[in-house]
Amino acid sequence: MSIKSIFGAIVVAALVLGVYIFVVTKWSYSSGERAGWIQKFSKKGWLCKTWEGEMAMVSMPGTTTEKFYFTVWDDGVADQINKVMGKRVTLHYEEKVGIPTSCFGETRHFVTKVAVVGEIPLAPEVIVPLPPIVAPAFEKK
Repeated sequence: MSIKSIFGAIVVAALVLGVYIFVVTKWSYSSGERAGWIQKFSKKGWLCKTWEGEMAMVSMPGTTTEKFYFTVWDDGVADQINKVMGKRVTLHYEEKVGIPTSCFGETRHFVTKVAVVGEIPLAPEVIVPLPPIVAPAFEKK
């Protein structure tokens, strides 16, 4: 084998890997929303830093809490999540399948949006309203 053919094979392999990574990061296997309380959120990683979180979801009062593990790529979304810690939120996520390393995140669920939920349904037609959320006033210095 010549050096040109080895170099050509390496270039082709790198291109195929690059196209594969591009496709699996842009394409979603599924998407949806989950509601609950963010109980853990931190930036993790040795080399590739990603935001990793854990949300407690309770379907009915008195039932066991289910945990939803998620990853956030966008620092703007991460800032929004940090601001609503302790409040009931809905997270819009996209599930990505086939991402080759944990450098892109530790989970398959990547959060793209966050919204605060204004009421808690206890049972059909029984709702506990929450007080309106007032944004804190920021002073200019």
